[in-house]
Amino acid sequence: MASQIVNEVVAANNAYAANFGKKSELALPPARGFAILTCMDARLDPAKYAGLSEGDAHVIRNAGGRASDDAIRSLVISHKLLGTKEWFVIHHTNCGMELFCDEIMSDLLDDSLATASFDGKNWSNPQHGGGCAAGHFIKWHTIKNQEESVAQDVARIRSHPLTPKNVPIYGYIYDVKTGKINEVAEATKVGKAA
Repeated sequence: MASQIVNEVVAANNAYAANFGKKSELALPPARGFAILTCMDARLDPAKYAGLSEGDAHVIRNAGGRASDDAIRSLVISHKLLGTKEWFVIHHTNCGMELFCDEIMSDLLDDSLATASFDGKNWSNPQHGGGCAAGHFIKWHTIKNQEESVAQDVARIRSHPLTPKNVPIYGYIYDVKTGKINEVAEATKVGKAA
């Protein structure tokens, strides 16, 4: 028996597919020739804040919008095989990745795999048992300061040996209270194309 969420998603997809029309003719490479690395936060809609339509750009999302190995893999594919010429790293204010550190996450998982609770200051597990120590071996890419993390991520991408020197990388922070993206000048300077 499907959950209510599954039923809602399938119904929404059926309505979308019924009016799909010429979207089946969109080209594989992104029409506007750029990629965005951003956070998975549900409050962010890159299509809206960056003015995108289907087929316009690649959007790579992960927790925090961090320049993990997999994010860089996607950016390199985006350029090498699909021709993107500019990249954006866009983090955001009020990010959940600012609310914990690697040790907290690892300890919570070691105790229990069930969803944790946050009281505004501390994380805790409402139930205990059934945890796993594997979380101690993962780098969670948490954030202490948004501007610094954007600059670090742009610098990491820029210095990666597979990043083409002629691809500019821009750094921004999306403000969840205003919807505006604000440039992190230091990041964009580091990401300047050669």
